[in-house]
Amino acid sequence: MLKRLAKKTYRDERGITGLETAIILIAFVVVASVFAYTVLSAGIFSSQKGQEAVYTGLQQARSTLELKGDVVAIGNSTSVQQLILSVSNALDGEAIDLTDTTGNNVTVISYSSENVRTEELSWTAAPQGWSDSDTLLEAGEMFELTVDMTGAGENIGTYQTFTIEVKPPVGSALRIERTTPAALDPVMILN
Repeated sequence: MLKRLAKKTYRDERGITGLETAIILIAFVVVASVFAYTVLSAGIFSSQKGQEAVYTGLQQARSTLELKGDVVAIGNSTSVQQLILSVSNALDGEAIDLTDTTGNNVTVISYSSENVRTEELSWTAAPQGWSDSDTLLEAGEMFELTVDMTGAGENIGTYQTFTIEVKPPVGSALRIERTTPAALDPVMILN
């Protein structure tokens, strides 16, 4: 009898051990599945964020102005009165609004030197060469910007280094730094 009881107990343990092992294996599979789902979800989310960053960077780069040619200064013997810049769209990208609304421009041109900073100068835009009838700087077009320097907040005389920033609504600013020569002529090319 004792022998039979020992056999029965031994058999019961084998069955319970198998069932417990199956439950433990199932629990490991479920935990691994949840972990894998979490890792995949995080990877998909981060790749979507990376894609958004790339597209935003491309839009910024494609909405950037590019200086074409020289910076021409118009002035008298004592100061620079106007600057003339030719700009185009870098990378044949997004259209940039160059509508002149006299003081409420979408594209802002600012002036700075070691003495003064002026946030918004008056300017006008005129198409050069081929252009359609609007004031959007589009792929393949070039515009001439005439900037009124009398509103810069200081007299721009000889040997003066200054910076002009053309800031479109989207994209990076076009930064132009120039120094006036020893003598001011009516028309000068600034280096």
